[in-house]
Amino acid sequence: MKQFIKDRKLFIRRLFLILLDAILINMASFLGLIIRFDFRISQVPTNYAEAVLSYTLINTLVTIIIFALFRLYNSLWKYAGIDELTNILFACVSAGAIQLILMHFVFRIHVPRSFYPSSTLFLIFFISMGRFFYRYIRRLSRRNFGAVKERIMIIGAGEAGSSIIREISGSVYVNGSVICAIDDNKDKMGSYIQGIKVVGDRNNVLEAVEKYEITSIIVAMPSASKRAIREILEICKQTNCRLKLLPGMYQLINEEVSVTELRDVEIDDLLGREPVKIDLEEVMNYVSGKVVLVTGGGGSIGSELCRQLAGHKPKQLIILDIYENNAYSIEQELKSTHPDLNLTVLIASVRNTKRIHKIMERYHPDIIYHAAAHKHVPLMENSPNEAIKNNVGGTYKMAMAAHLFGVKKFILISSDKAVNPTNVMGASKRICELIIQAFHKKSKTEFVAVRFGNVLGSNGSVIPLFKEQIQRGGPVTVTHPDIIRYFMTIPEAVSLVLQAGAYAKGGEIFILDMGEPIKIADLAKNLIRLSGYEPDRDIEIEYTGLRPGEKLFEELLMEEEGLSSTSNKLIFIGKQIDIDEEEFLEKVLELDKAAKEEVDDIRERIMELVPTYHPDNAGAMQYVAASKENT
Repeated sequence: MKQFIKDRKLFIRRLFLILLDAILINMASFLGLIIRFDFRISQVPTNYAEAVLSYTLINTLVTIIIFALFRLYNSLWKYAGIDELTNILFACVSAGAIQLILMHFVFRIHVPRSFYPSSTLFLIFFISMGRFFYRYIRRLSRRNFGAVKERIMIIGAGEAGSSIIREISGSVYVNGSVICAIDDNKDKMGSYIQGIKVVGDRNNVLEAVEKYEITSIIVAMPSASKRAIREILEICKQTNCRLKLLPGMYQLINEEVSVTELRDVEIDDLLGREPVKIDLEEVMNYVSGKVVLVTGGGGSIGSELCRQLAGHKPKQLIILDIYENNAYSIEQELKSTHPDLNLTVLIASVRNTKRIHKIMERYHPDIIYHAAAHKHVPLMENSPNEAIKNNVGGTYKMAMAAHLFGVKKFILISSDKAVNPTNVMGASKRICELIIQAFHKKSKTEFVAVRFGNVLGSNGSVIPLFKEQIQRGGPVTVTHPDIIRYFMTIPEAVSLVLQAGAYAKGGEIFILDMGEPIKIADLAKNLIRLSGYEPDRDIEIEYTGLRPGEKLFEELLMEEEGLSSTSNKLIFIGKQIDIDEEEFLEKVLELDKAAKEEVDDIRERIMELVPTYHPDNAGAMQYVAASKENT
């Protein structure tokens, strides 16, 4: 029934269009004759008028058939564009040529020679106006009279901006109208793009928002750098407008520029740092055709590792996790996205030596990515022995298994909290780094660690917490107004881990140049503004005080470490620190044993292995204040 109604509407619309064209065709013919006599109808010779009148029926039928052949009755008026205009031009010229042949050579009808080009020009004009008049009226009514919810400003008056403006004019996805455009190109000032005036550059954004009562801003700069986008967003977030971004240049190249491709501005758009690029060929060379094991494969980092590894054609991908829900989730995702992947999902604890050895005996992995760890700082402060048992004990047992079973590469996921740690989690990660370096000196396995900062959107990170608090109406809680952190996205972190495997020779700690650190308070304010609210007016920011083990400032490098570069300018290698590996590993086993015995002095024992560990906040803050400039 619905299809019948749809076909009926289409038939009525086409019939109406044909009848309208029939009128316009004959208007063009008679005007082509009248113009010869300066539009004075009384001076048109009777024989000319009768000749054109006698040809009316044939002219109408032939021209409509030609229009149908050029598909002028298959287009929607509201989407009329350059293609429609081109078809009209060719159809009308063809109709004029046929008209000349039939009238002059076939039916021997005599009219002034100027009749043919004049009637053709009138035909082009009338048919074009018929097609575009509806679109013009619709656009004018939407802009000036319609119940428009959004008044939109476009930033970027280039090809992408033009495409977005064109589609918004007739889009069912956006109940709004483009009011003005902004572009830094001085040559475009005061000009029009798709009928929309370019009213200034980025310095005029705030003024234009107020003047034109803008409610939404679309940043259409797909080829701009991250830094340029950040600078624009820094201006835009001073307004109360909704912000949207056109994702990337590749969509412009693929002709996918569309209002459906717009996305909300995310907090990582304000980081202002270009994403880490990796050499995919290098990754393929050491991953393709290999058996790869990922511990903690259901977690934030582990699951992204599995996603990216799945695209590099490993011989087999083994996901190991203690938490079955996470493991099941990534398993179902990979089965859907990579149906040909040889995938194995195992539930196991890295603390269970016998279980790990059984897995190694059966699958013989070539590469291990060790992402399994307890990472939540406050929770580990309350349960320090668990941090040691899982992070330190688990890493030691996985490293030993890799050594015993001849694994080619072992890559540890570390943290910037391992540098001059003030909490048990960070200290445990520093011990893990030293375990990796100790095993490198006694094993043929290439042991490396990858150290990076906070990961946006990961489990336990501040961004999901802030978003949840904003949805509840606040307050947004920040521990300290001056607390700062390095940030990166999950795909960036995983890219670094994959690249480290390609660079690995054994014993290295790979460190990412993460740009400038960012104030957590600023992140909170930016996220509040991007959600359409004003900080401390609509959503309150509440400072709760530093949590146990928390520092104001995280470092990526210790004083005694030096840096050497790699072929990726954003990835560096920290110099190895000399230790007595046998003595150190014995102490690691003693520490693990003490944790299993649930001793009360585990922090003191940790300090014996990590001299830079300062478990009290006051001492840590003094240390950071003194060393911040040096770092």
